[in-house]
Amino acid sequence: MTTVRTLIYRNCKLFFKDKGMFFTSLITPAILLVLYVTFLGNVYRDSFVTNLPEGVVLEEGLIDGFVGGQLISSLLAVSCITVAFCSNMLMVQDKANGTRSDFDASPVNPSALSASYYLATMLSTLLICYITAGIGFAYMGMVGWYLSAGDVLLLLLDIFLTVSFGTALSSVIHHFLSTQGQLSAVGTIVSAGYGFLCGAYMPLSQFSEGLRNALSFLPGTYATSLFRTHALEGALREMETVGLPSELTETLKDVFDCNIYFFGTKVSQPICYLVLCGSTVLLLGLYVCLNFGTQKRK
Repeated sequence: MTTVRTLIYRNCKLFFKDKGMFFTSLITPAILLVLYVTFLGNVYRDSFVTNLPEGVVLEEGLIDGFVGGQLISSLLAVSCITVAFCSNMLMVQDKANGTRSDFDASPVNPSALSASYYLATMLSTLLICYITAGIGFAYMGMVGWYLSAGDVLLLLLDIFLTVSFGTALSSVIHHFLSTQGQLSAVGTIVSAGYGFLCGAYMPLSQFSEGLRNALSFLPGTYATSLFRTHALEGALREMETVGLPSELTETLKDVFDCNIYFFGTKVSQPICYLVLCGSTVLLLGLYVCLNFGTQKRK
């Protein structure tokens, strides 16, 4: 364990010392927040107002709070994955500059080295994502705060579980990379495509049935649904308090992916958590097997 702690400290220190890796990871969520507020804010607002029955009028603050919850849930759902890929750059950089070969020739246990990459990436990503969540909560406080303490705690739990999944996913993919060019290509693909695949940019309810069914196999879809549910639950409760029928709020949950469906069958929150945790365990098992296979070949 001493070796693992030393390597985790080394990896975290190099990550925060490397201004390129650190600021790229930290500035990405900030840029996304600005882009979401600037471009997606009006889209989300129009989509919400369009789905209200004719004659239903809500306070601007409540609408802003609902839209703000959408924006923050989208930001966190994407950042937990993309930041994990940025934070895990060191694994590939060590291969590219020959440091990994030095480790392999040293008495350092390869299993300890692999574990240190995962844990250091997870710690760095959690720090950045929790800072991002703090910024998001401050934004929601300005536009309309309807979250309960329970909602906040569940969002923090969602961040932890999604970061664990994102770190495991990036660890498996980065295992096969060995150059900066490959790393840049993968980072670009993940940054550009993940938000669409997980339903963060556009609710899955707006996709075709075939595409919805296909995306329902991806664990990120369920992570986004959890973020949506816990970020919008407070605003939806307030809507029922001011007189909106529960049937209408249930419809809004369907439209904005608080309710997620697998081939037409509604998936409960415990199952969403089970899918996310199970996928993380499977990816971690694959990561262990890949590293064990590499050690055996050497």
